[in-house]
Amino acid sequence: MSSSLLPRGIQHIGVTVPDLDAATRFLVEGLGAEVVYDGLTAEDEPRQGAEVERQLSLPKGAAIHKQRMIRIGNGPNLEVFEISGQQSAEAGLTDLGLNYMCFYCDDIDSALARLVAAGGQALSEVHENSRYADSEGEGSVHVKAPWGMLVEFQSIPAGHHYLEGCTTRVSMPDPRP
Repeated sequence: MSSSLLPRGIQHIGVTVPDLDAATRFLVEGLGAEVVYDGLTAEDEPRQGAEVERQLSLPKGAAIHKQRMIRIGNGPNLEVFEISGQQSAEAGLTDLGLNYMCFYCDDIDSALARLVAAGGQALSEVHENSRYADSEGEGSVHVKAPWGMLVEFQSIPAGHHYLEGCTTRVSMPDPRP
């Protein structure tokens, strides 16, 4: 199959928050995020109605009030939404579908301190990761964002270990310049 027929990788991940401006402050202060653009502002008409509900599988009566594209490092972008209407509680690890994002950190302890200072709640201390990342200085930790979404930080300075015969590698973000 031609590689042009396959996805290149993740371009963005959608995140819904109760307050877009507060979430943006958390992402900027805690993760060094940068706002790329606002796709929908409070001055715009909300995206709503039967066609939007059908296109995005929104419950009847839901409306998108704000939409912002945010970039964190050189990973996928976040498209962050503020939506009114029927909403569920935040996803946890036992829920089906996407339930957290993981960011690679060169200095996980400093990154964790910064995210907690921005309003995140660390669920534990930095701990061992997996048997495929069991080297000096590795670790991971999950943090709950102010609106309940889980964020994981991971550091694997010596890289992953791969079984003999493994034909592909885990995608890792390039170091920041």
